[in-house]
Amino acid sequence: MTRPTPVTTRALAEMKARREPIVMVTAYDYPSARIADAAGVDIVLVGDSGAQVVLGHASTVEVTTDEMLVLAAAVRRGVRRAFVVCDVPFGSTEISDEQAVATAVRFVKEAGADAIKIEGGGPARLSRIRAIGAAGIPVVGHVGLTPQTAIALGGLRAQGRDADSAAQLVREALAVQDAGAFALVIEAVPADVVEVVLPALHIPVIGIGAGRADGQVLVLHDLLGVTEGQPAKFVKQYAALGEAMTEGVGAYAADVRAGSFPAPEHGYTAVPDAVAAARAELSRLTD
Repeated sequence: MTRPTPVTTRALAEMKARREPIVMVTAYDYPSARIADAAGVDIVLVGDSGAQVVLGHASTVEVTTDEMLVLAAAVRRGVRRAFVVCDVPFGSTEISDEQAVATAVRFVKEAGADAIKIEGGGPARLSRIRAIGAAGIPVVGHVGLTPQTAIALGGLRAQGRDADSAAQLVREALAVQDAGAFALVIEAVPADVVEVVLPALHIPVIGIGAGRADGQVLVLHDLLGVTEGQPAKFVKQYAALGEAMTEGVGAYAADVRAGSFPAPEHGYTAVPDAVAAARAELSRLTD
């Protein structure tokens, strides 16, 4: 089978130039990555939201680099065409530029990432973007709602809704671009605020709860209706697989308890003398 042409940073820039919408999906394992890739998405993001969605942590800040590397490597094995971006977890880049570069290198070497994503647009985060880019690793920026530092933002809440926050969003978006990020995620910001800064951003902009931008990202589990609890306001559910999965497992459990599974058609047949041989061997071993 001919391998499809992989998506690259250049291809994504060309999509923006053609005003061709970019599709990003967040996935965390091999089967999810295969589904996303087969569906034709352009970017698969291995998000640190996997901390909650697949690892059961209370927040994204709890996930470790080693845990993220396991998820990222699984996604890489499931992708043939899409561009793979990996979140660097909280605590893995905060100390220094050197720590940030070392973390980014691990994601490229150990997990096969095409790029890493780093949250924030403050001076320290911009320094990290420059350092990682200088090491030859593409960087996706992330401004607006940044879940890793949500406590400092007053919780998981939309940004850019008042004058100060809107002005900060513009400053950070432009600064991240100037620092060398090749793409930018803007999360949970009013669309009319994003529309102000979009013309000044020459890199692809991926929105999540931030209007149309150059592309969109949603978590696979959210859009398929698998995530536990109430989804975020910006999520559109395209299926209710969580309910179907629960019904399917419930039907299996009912069949087992009723004795209707397994049925003869779910088993294997032995050659005529196999049972006799098994009985003879049991007799020899137990007599």
